[in-house]
Amino acid sequence: MVARAYTVAFEGIEARMVEVQCALSPGLPHFGIVGLPDKAVSEARERVRAALAAMSIALPSKRITVNLSPADLPKEGSHFDLPIALALLAALDIIPRDVVENTVALGELSLDGRLVPVIGALPAAMAAAEEDRSLLCPRACGAEAAWVGATQVLGAATLDEVVRHYTGQAPITPAEAGEVAPETHGRDMADVKGQERAKRALEIAAAGRHHLLMVGSPGSGKSMLAARLPGILPPLSATEALETSMIHSLAGLLSEGGISRQRPFCEPHHTASMAAIVGGGRGAKPGQISLAHNGVLFMDEFPEFPRTVLETLRQPIETGEVVVARANAHVRYACRFLLIAAANPCKCGYLADPARACARVPVCGEDYLGRISGPLMDRFDLRVEVPPVAYSDLDLPSNGESSATIAARVADARARQTRRFAGADGVRVNAEAEGALLEQIATPDADGKALLTRVAERFGLSARGYHRVLRVARTIADLDHSAEVRSPHVAEAVSFRLAFGPREK
Repeated sequence: MVARAYTVAFEGIEARMVEVQCALSPGLPHFGIVGLPDKAVSEARERVRAALAAMSIALPSKRITVNLSPADLPKEGSHFDLPIALALLAALDIIPRDVVENTVALGELSLDGRLVPVIGALPAAMAAAEEDRSLLCPRACGAEAAWVGATQVLGAATLDEVVRHYTGQAPITPAEAGEVAPETHGRDMADVKGQERAKRALEIAAAGRHHLLMVGSPGSGKSMLAARLPGILPPLSATEALETSMIHSLAGLLSEGGISRQRPFCEPHHTASMAAIVGGGRGAKPGQISLAHNGVLFMDEFPEFPRTVLETLRQPIETGEVVVARANAHVRYACRFLLIAAANPCKCGYLADPARACARVPVCGEDYLGRISGPLMDRFDLRVEVPPVAYSDLDLPSNGESSATIAARVADARARQTRRFAGADGVRVNAEAEGALLEQIATPDADGKALLTRVAERFGLSARGYHRVLRVARTIADLDHSAEVRSPHVAEAVSFRLAFGPREK
């Protein structure tokens, strides 16, 4: 008779149910695992054998066959150890078979029977809840998985605890959700002296999730400004926190089961590979753009990134998701991020300073920023120049607004958008509005429409650029507590759009 246990195999953040079947049959002693296992899964038989031996459980002199169904689905990871052990214990009639079949299990076994934490407990709990089963996992993963709340989560420290629980000797207390990590914003906008236009651009970007490009000489404060952006962003909603945490769980980034309401801030180095940025590699893991889902992706030295990496960003920016296609995997990840890019005006960085610029001015600047293709540049809603701050201004006292003051305006603008898009499927902020919905919410008054028409004709705005100006103008109007998009809102949106953009015809 075949004993069954259940676990999951990960395809992106989707956890697909896997049935672990164990059969004992007469024949020469053998322990085999079939069903397209990878090396880590194949080695599970040795870890399971040693863990059972540590509990003084000897394997019978029979042929033990473990099948992972569906057999054509690739199985990767050490989290198959625990379900294989459960199926084998059920086949040996050590634990009840019916109870095991009502459980989804994942966890790695050490040779002495301890359960080692694994990644993906949160998506696994979601899959268990959909199947109306409980989840069994290592104790260190219990607090993370318990955030789902729709299913019972049991966290065990050892395989011996699991056996005692299923045999009724010592029931395991269900796990409780971890703590919400407190928000930490140690950097304040009030520390930035000058750069009022760049601060305004950051406020608009935060309010409507508009992508921003900052260009300025080295030391002008581009990275410093970007580092203070998380301090003005509103906290994640419950839905956004769960979406983001599922991706972070798969990447093993959730610490001690805690979930943070603070928006992620990812800043990859320009030497990072395409797999690191977009996703891929072994198992098609999420990249930086997915880890920044519902948060900020800051790319410093933007033109220095490989051209292939930059061009791959074009589709995720538009669709909010990325498809990692490999020969043995076709995985889809969410990636609605706010892109903040920073660049020097040229290779040496001193294009506007005659005393320090190189001999190739202005060709060097055109060549350097020319590494950013036109279609990619067209996707930046906001473009701003960040000039160097005079030495004399550095000694002046700070008189700018604090992050808390700006954050209050941003939160109010986001609240307006939440109410506005309450009935719109998949739209949360102004940057995501399109089509008839965009025309409905962002059509400017007569003066604003006339201004936008003149600008589009004179500077040759693309259809994408025209609509992005409308979205930015709608966000500026929200910050201005205006129900209608007026001419000043359009004018400010256009001023940010045309910097480093199309030239007058």
